[in-house]
Amino acid sequence: MSTPDTVRFRYNQAILAAALVAFVGALPLANARTYLLPVLLVPLAVGVWAWRAGTDANPRELRLRALLGQRRIGWDHVIELATDPRGRAVARLDDGQQVVLPAVRGTDLPRLVSATGQTLPGEAAETPDR
Repeated sequence: MSTPDTVRFRYNQAILAAALVAFVGALPLANARTYLLPVLLVPLAVGVWAWRAGTDANPRELRLRALLGQRRIGWDHVIELATDPRGRAVARLDDGQQVVLPAVRGTDLPRLVSATGQTLPGEAAETPDR
C-alpha cells in the first residue's frame, strides 16, 4: 500500500488493454487443442506485468517492482540519477551498479527527486516579476 508521500511511476495502461485483447484473441486458438492452452499464459503474464511493474519512490527508498519480485534501494545507496541514451532514468549506486528504473523516463527525474523531499540544483524559489 502506498503512503501519501510516495510517488508512483507505472507503464502506460494501454499495455494492459492490449494484453486483454490478446488474451481474448488467443481464446479460440487455445480452445482448438488442449496442448495450445499455454498460449494464454503469454498475454496473462504481459497483463500482470503491466499492472504491477514500475517504480515507487518515497523519502526513505526506491522500490523497483517487476513481474515476480521487487527490489528496495535506500536513497543512501544512490549516488546519482541520470538518463541513458534511450531516455530511461537510471540510478547509479555506491557499489558501482547502474540500475534502470522501470517506467521512469528522463523527463520524470524532477518528480522523482521531489519524492525525496529535496530540490534540484538551480530550482530556486520562484521570484515574482517586477
